[in-house]
Amino acid sequence: MATLIAASIMCADQLNVADELAKLEAAGVDMLHCDVMDGVYVNNLAIGPEWLTTVKNATNIPLDIHLAAINPIKYIDLFAPIKPEYISFHVEVCEDVPAVIQKIRSYHIKPAIALNPETPLKAILPYLNDVEMVLMMTVNPGFAGQNFQEAVLEKLHELKTLLKNTAHAPLIEVDGNINATTIGKMSDCLPDVFVLGTSALFHRNDNKTYSERIVQIWSQVKR
Repeated sequence: MATLIAASIMCADQLNVADELAKLEAAGVDMLHCDVMDGVYVNNLAIGPEWLTTVKNATNIPLDIHLAAINPIKYIDLFAPIKPEYISFHVEVCEDVPAVIQKIRSYHIKPAIALNPETPLKAILPYLNDVEMVLMMTVNPGFAGQNFQEAVLEKLHELKTLLKNTAHAPLIEVDGNINATTIGKMSDCLPDVFVLGTSALFHRNDNKTYSERIVQIWSQVKR
């Protein structure tokens, strides 16, 4: 499986989203990571279904929706009509994880399960055969610009080891201050999907294109 790039659309220039999408397509970005935050589970608000529908209609890049919300069933119903590739939900908020997974699959969308940096890996182990991706947060969800939590590296290594000989191995996605430096720290336990935001892709003053910035990221990835 090739390593994939998911650009965090929340971090893009919100006044020039159409131009941003064109640049991301030209750079060969694989997915758009879309943070949906309810202001309850995290102290921030983003992104509405109407706005995201407009984004979906303006690009061929598949959507990867991350529900940072306490009521995932409600938000699955709101965002499923947009037909994203993935919808992830947090194991920390679910009393009935299988029901949430089934709800996502009922819309023919790939389910993914997310866990925060402090959440032990054992919380998601019973569901690894039932999801298509694990979203491992390397910062606490809610705001861009936080420090990468290096304690997650051990958990990432453990998950990679567990999945090595698994018949159905979900992708592993990492999100939170992912850049050339932090990717270098993952050289012996590389995930499958990197979410790139402000620290690697957007709002930088290096005069580089998105393509050039992604090439710099790839330089840290051992193929």
